[in-house]
Amino acid sequence: MRRTAAFLNGAAARRKGQARALPALLFFTDPQRTPDAEPIARTLPRGAAIVFRAFGAADAAAQGRRLRAIARARGLRLLVGADPELARALGADGLHLPERLGGRARAWRQPGWIVTSAAHSLAAARRAKAAGADAVVVSAIFPSGSPSAGAPMGPVRLALLARQAGLPVYALGGVNDKTARRLKDAGLVGLAAVDAFRT
Repeated sequence: MRRTAAFLNGAAARRKGQARALPALLFFTDPQRTPDAEPIARTLPRGAAIVFRAFGAADAAAQGRRLRAIARARGLRLLVGADPELARALGADGLHLPERLGGRARAWRQPGWIVTSAAHSLAAARRAKAAGADAVVVSAIFPSGSPSAGAPMGPVRLALLARQAGLPVYALGGVNDKTARRLKDAGLVGLAAVDAFRT
């Protein structure tokens, strides 16, 4: 994922004119798959975003403060997963919502925030748009090691969804340096990954 400069440059060009500039690369933390997210965060390119998913960890605030410090030092954005109170407490740049909470995007938004929502279908993407999300993170695109990943939709179905969703789309699920090449014409605003950043 650190070798996606061409994609990132293309995504940046596609973002010109958007009211709220979106990162072209999202690193999703995961307590099981990336238990030590800080070294990964330190390798992200300027302009990328960390999506901090604490999943109720007792030390979530402390973890979040460390990631926020890295983000500020490296020119990254920090989004917090499914916890608007933690996002506000950390002075985060936004919020990422699971699909089941995507309808709360507008209600939970703070001034200046980016709010993204997970979406596993075109219908879910359209619901997120109607609820005020800035972008959706669509998964799974390729076979993934995530225990929650469904059947992969592949780049063709993803491109169709991206054209019809009506809001910017990120690809997640099995996205890495090799598979990202297959998404260059899918009309995406960016890429998202968990495991790919460990290699």
